[in-house]
Amino acid sequence: MAKSSNPEGKPGVRIVVAGDRGTGKSSLIVTAAAETFPTNVLRLLPPTRLPEDFYPDRVPITIIDTSANPEDRGKLAEELKRADALVLTYACDQPETLNRLSTYWLPELRQLEVKVPVIVVGCKLDLRDDQQPVSLEQVMSPIMQQFREIETCIECSAYKHIQIPEVFYYAQKAVLHPTGPLFDQESQTLKPRCVRALKRIFILCDHDRDGALSDAELNDFQVKCFNAPLQPSEIVGVKRVVQDKMVEGVNERGLTLTGFLFLHALFIEKGRLETTWTVLRKFGYNNDIKLSDDLIPHSSVKRATDQSVELTNEAIEYLRGIYELFDGDLDNNLRPVEVEDVFSTAPDSPWNDVPYKDAAEKTALGGLSLDAFLSEWALMTLLDPARSLENLIYIGYPGDPSSAIRVTKRRRLDRKKQQSERNVFQCFVFGPANAGKSVLINSFLGRPYSDMYSPTIEDRYAVNVVELPGGIKKTLVLREIPEDGVAKLLSSKDSLAVCDIAVFVHDSSDESSWKRATELLVDVAGHGEDTGYEVPCLIVAAKDDLDSFPTAIQDSTRVSQDMGIEAPIPISSKLSDFNNIFRRIVTAAEQPHLSIPETEAGRSRKQYHRLINRSLMFVSVGAAVAIVGLAAYRVYAARKNASN
Repeated sequence: MAKSSNPEGKPGVRIVVAGDRGTGKSSLIVTAAAETFPTNVLRLLPPTRLPEDFYPDRVPITIIDTSANPEDRGKLAEELKRADALVLTYACDQPETLNRLSTYWLPELRQLEVKVPVIVVGCKLDLRDDQQPVSLEQVMSPIMQQFREIETCIECSAYKHIQIPEVFYYAQKAVLHPTGPLFDQESQTLKPRCVRALKRIFILCDHDRDGALSDAELNDFQVKCFNAPLQPSEIVGVKRVVQDKMVEGVNERGLTLTGFLFLHALFIEKGRLETTWTVLRKFGYNNDIKLSDDLIPHSSVKRATDQSVELTNEAIEYLRGIYELFDGDLDNNLRPVEVEDVFSTAPDSPWNDVPYKDAAEKTALGGLSLDAFLSEWALMTLLDPARSLENLIYIGYPGDPSSAIRVTKRRRLDRKKQQSERNVFQCFVFGPANAGKSVLINSFLGRPYSDMYSPTIEDRYAVNVVELPGGIKKTLVLREIPEDGVAKLLSSKDSLAVCDIAVFVHDSSDESSWKRATELLVDVAGHGEDTGYEVPCLIVAAKDDLDSFPTAIQDSTRVSQDMGIEAPIPISSKLSDFNNIFRRIVTAAEQPHLSIPETEAGRSRKQYHRLINRSLMFVSVGAAVAIVGLAAYRVYAARKNASN
């Protein structure tokens, strides 16, 4: 198969040659560049450039010679840190220089945090004592086990021109076609991320979706990746190689995924990494085996701070189809292993970590219903639209990625229109410790009530579908904010821009809990007034199964009336009496001009602005009267002059 030309458009490869003094560094470089052994060589060579046509990948190489003298140590460290690859030399006739690789040079690279492929080169092969034959594998195996950054080892002789071009070919190849991301040397298997990428490529090339690449599909794949068709005899040969080693690699329909993966493992084992890398790069993968940034339409997710991002109906329908495809038994329960399978063509499963892990309601069998599956996607699109788009592409979204998402209208415009057309609402949940925030969120996810108190240390997200009257469904995201995290949140001017509605939870049996909740309400409302990001607010009186504190009714009535918001909504998670709280949250979010609390400072500010505006109005009216009077006088004077 053909090789790629200038992989990833790399402008050049910088190879630094280092090692003990007298190990043959400079002679190695001169012989490689001039193809002749130097009789006299400089102590330290200037940068040496190999032209782009020196090796098949057509990428120019710059070779940097270094000095091992103690006074040059700073310059050496600087060059090592700038390297794309490192050639580390020892002298075959000086065993102590080989020992120095593991006692000094390789540890030094780690200390300097030089993370590039290393090619270990034994120079002066012609001077080795033939009376003591030593196997290179035997010598290097323990060192390579200890230092995994070593890509390969080779012995050479500049004097006898033995394996000199190969040294820098291997170094260049380690940069352009690295082994590390593709293959686990210890287990001799493809790495998981490589398998996932190749699986996605296989599926994209399996046009008829029959689980095998037919001869025609295999040929199309070859043309796309290598710009050359396969002859029928070559296709037969490829399938025979696979079938001889792995019967399940080929069936009556063609090359299976198992066979496709086996072929790539075989290429890598035989040192033909460029073949697999060419395939990956043709399908847009970078050296991290992720899709290149230019394939993800980041520009389509640009938005103002008070705009949000949602999936379009087109994307939601596609995801419904994906759910049905992977829910093999059609029981509306996507098991964890099936969720993993959905993302088996992505570099990683995006929902294995916070904030997505455990953010959606689980079925009795521990899986995801269709609503929960779509809710997780809605949450990812809201919090990280680029990642959502990226994963849609990984799982095979067929349309233009930018058609999969839409940016909502600004929330301040929704307030003017007195209506929000969003399908996904984000609700911030505030409240003092032990007020019942986590219990409320757990109930939102259908989890049983527990008396066990476990304080929330970091922000936590929960997402679910809320059905409104008339069968309309909206997605609600609850973000629980620990009491200790409120000050940090409000230290940012735009922190409330993403919030559609805020809920303040307090323990209705505890007066101190109520007082702290109202303090938080005033802080949040004041921040909204100061920044222009006012949000509708609701107060939730939790633990309604307990007796209220004595002045609860009077206090709550006074606060709700003073601030112009609804009276506290009583709920009891213990009795599963939620008073339609989640529906009420969504309804309030849909009316962004209502339920906005007003602080005393905000009220005073408004009165001041009203007074100023009224004064300006009187001034402008007075000015207008004066101007009209002056104009009338001028008309009168002109007429009088005309009559005279």
